[in-house]
Amino acid sequence: MKRLTTFAAALALGLFVCGVASAAPDSASVSGLTSVSVLSMIGSTGDDAFSTMSLSPVDPSGTPTQHYGPYASGSPDSGTCGNDWANDTFDRDFAVRTANDGTITVVEQFKNGSFTTNAGTSPGACDTTDGTPPGTLNGGETGSMHGYFVISNVTMQMSNSPYCDAVNGTNADCTTATFMNTHFIPCYPFVCTVTTFFDHYSAGDQGLAVHEWKNASCDRGGNHGDIAALVFGPAPPPTPCL
Repeated sequence: MKRLTTFAAALALGLFVCGVASAAPDSASVSGLTSVSVLSMIGSTGDDAFSTMSLSPVDPSGTPTQHYGPYASGSPDSGTCGNDWANDTFDRDFAVRTANDGTITVVEQFKNGSFTTNAGTSPGACDTTDGTPPGTLNGGETGSMHGYFVISNVTMQMSNSPYCDAVNGTNADCTTATFMNTHFIPCYPFVCTVTTFFDHYSAGDQGLAVHEWKNASCDRGGNHGDIAALVFGPAPPPTPCL
């Protein structure tokens, strides 16, 4: 019991010090705390598996989970310098988890994803947390991606519509905000917020200097690597993920 209590406290502390990240599909930023039970689910499977698997079977509490999607979608992808470094296409899946106390958490998964880069600075060019030197992209580089958002502090559910847009009954132009603000009392992104996120990008070789980029909130280890055709050294010293 002491070991479990210590683990929970460490998770809570890690969430408390986790700061704002500025790179993700839909230009999400992080604020607030993810419940320890949800983080435990992620830890038991690993981030990559959690991004793509069916989530209902991995919840050991037996908490009811509703599934919505997949919704064919896409989004510009912002980098740490603020530029849209790529355009993503993916399937959005939403899992709505209602705990015994009535607390609602939504996990949005980005599955079967791909990306095409834009010319300019690389996604990790303005991040120094892992010491990777800044880089640039030529544009037209391609690769695969997957990931997830954990959205916490979700308001009362108003619809069980199978459509992404529950008001207009359509899956066209599906976004995180569209799903959240038509299935629940409108709350995203100011009341119900992304509290944990993880996105993993792989670009193969293509002559790139760096070809794997992990963009994640601090409670999932922070950013690592880059997608870059050229890098400019020397690498900066690593700084904490804040």
